[in-house]
Amino acid sequence: MSAHAGAAGTPAELLRRRVADDPSRPLVTFYDDASGERVELSARTFGNWVAKTANFLVDGLAAEPGTRVVLVLPPHWQTAVWLMACWSAGLVAEPVDPEDFRRGGAEPAGASDPYILAAAQEVLDDVLADDVLAGGAEEIVGLSLHALGGPLADCPPGVTDYAAEVRAYGDRFVPGPGVVPEAPALSVTKTTFSAAELVGAARGAVEKWELDARDRLLVDMSFATLDGVLTCLLAPLASGASVIIQRNFDKAALDRRLTLEHVTVVAGTPGPNDESGSVYRLP
Repeated sequence: MSAHAGAAGTPAELLRRRVADDPSRPLVTFYDDASGERVELSARTFGNWVAKTANFLVDGLAAEPGTRVVLVLPPHWQTAVWLMACWSAGLVAEPVDPEDFRRGGAEPAGASDPYILAAAQEVLDDVLADDVLAGGAEEIVGLSLHALGGPLADCPPGVTDYAAEVRAYGDRFVPGPGVVPEAPALSVTKTTFSAAELVGAARGAVEKWELDARDRLLVDMSFATLDGVLTCLLAPLASGASVIIQRNFDKAALDRRLTLEHVTVVAGTPGPNDESGSVYRLP
């Protein structure tokens, strides 16, 4: 773990220390086994995406500290970017699993208050047709999640195309005075956590799972739970480790991926002695 990480009071500070301490080593690697896509981002590159997205939210969409951002996004490196961008700007991220949305819809935790809504292209039409979810949104952003950063295949009226807009924003972000550790930062499973509580939970996970900077975590989990957020993003940041986020996981690829990516810790896939997908360390 970085010598500086212990002083961090917010997730954004964890990222800033990681960029300062170890900018070039991979932080997030992403696989989509359905498309064959693999993307790898260093801490510096990830941080640049976070800054651009935070500037887009604040300068482009007029988000202020405390603004809620509902994220109907799958496990993806851009989901991690959006979470961290929200926390950098003092916004409250509310991730919703697209599969859960398809099965039963989704009503934001504070449905009476306006919010920014971001949705993946694959579920965007369904989101727009949901009067509850789309009806309460001040702004709606569509993410193509295209491997090469391409725009939406078809951008509906009233929707802002993230890929088309975000590149115009600066890759340095300076948070305002309202961004404090005690402010709400994440709403999952009907529970809201402050930025400081997220950092505390991340440090607890690091200790429980005995993570350090040598670890590579392979994760197949949704971001719509605290465990998913910790495993896919915050625990690797707090420990100095790196994470491999999987989507549309092909079990046949597991053994080769464990070797190719030098994986030391696995979460979300059945372990040798545990079918639940709990975090386990490879021998």
